[in-house]
Amino acid sequence: MTDGDVVLKADGLVKHYPIKAGILRRTVGQVKAVDGVSFELRRGETLGIVGESGCGKSTLGRLLMRLEEPTAGTVEFDGVDMYAARGAAMRRLRRDIQIVFQDPYTSLNPRKTVGDIIGEPFEIHPDAIPKGDRRRRVQELLDLVGLNPEHIHRYPHQFSGGQRQRIGIARGVALNPKVLICDEPVSALDVSVQAQVVNLLERLQDELGLAYVFIAHDLSVVRHISDRVGVMYLGTLAEIGDEDQIYSRPTHPYTQALLSAVPVPDPTLRHSRAQIKLTGDVPSPANPPSGCRFHTRCFKAEDTCSVDVPLLVSRPDGVGSHDSACHFAAPFSVVGAEAHSA
Repeated sequence: MTDGDVVLKADGLVKHYPIKAGILRRTVGQVKAVDGVSFELRRGETLGIVGESGCGKSTLGRLLMRLEEPTAGTVEFDGVDMYAARGAAMRRLRRDIQIVFQDPYTSLNPRKTVGDIIGEPFEIHPDAIPKGDRRRRVQELLDLVGLNPEHIHRYPHQFSGGQRQRIGIARGVALNPKVLICDEPVSALDVSVQAQVVNLLERLQDELGLAYVFIAHDLSVVRHISDRVGVMYLGTLAEIGDEDQIYSRPTHPYTQALLSAVPVPDPTLRHSRAQIKLTGDVPSPANPPSGCRFHTRCFKAEDTCSVDVPLLVSRPDGVGSHDSACHFAAPFSVVGAEAHSA
């Protein structure tokens, strides 16, 4: 991979939210939502981000869009520091990086028509397309995402959940961005509708040359759409690698535990599948454990894990190697391996 292949680069991203208490609202602690995340996104690829609820996935997505200001770290878009950009320069950057929100019921203004919602980017960026061509372009976008162009005057409540998410996607691609942040875009939809939206995203990626950061907690959806996958735990990346490496040869115990919990449709394989049972609850991001953040629930944990923070570096996976943040990283086959318990 050359520098020219990288369209988005996060380096040491940190986001801490203050905890205030008392009459004077003094800061008594911090919620460490994102705590040192680094990765690169290549042109035209899909990077999946998975993890449990509360691990910092959505906060990471908002940081990449600069909807939140970071506590520390940088995001470079095409070599430009997003957090150093101001005014018109930041507005130009926003044309190339857009977002699709999780809930199609709350992300669309109920008082605006579909035409106004999808056409709003052209109001913010009036140089994107001549004013007289905007109606035609909005109808083209509706057709692009599989909706009837004649429904341009309808309101969001007149559409189903899947159709509303298609409207959100149409708004996201209206300015022909290079990167689309998808923040759990199918989690609020029925399973059959999820497949339709995922297939739509894949088609748009091929037609428009988009790069995706696809945030989700459904491992099967992420595997279907992603080229590479990053696994988050308590604000940090536990493991990142190609889709086949993460799903077939995971080296981090947390990734192995996640995959062992995925339901198996074939009942004949259920008994041959390793089950990793984790004890305890996820620690609070306001008071994360010292050392490796996963060591309080890890079946491989040793004394050093509670003291030394493991680095996210290349680890052997049995065939090649990929990045994993574990002192005792080792490949693990979910099916056919011996069961482990905490």
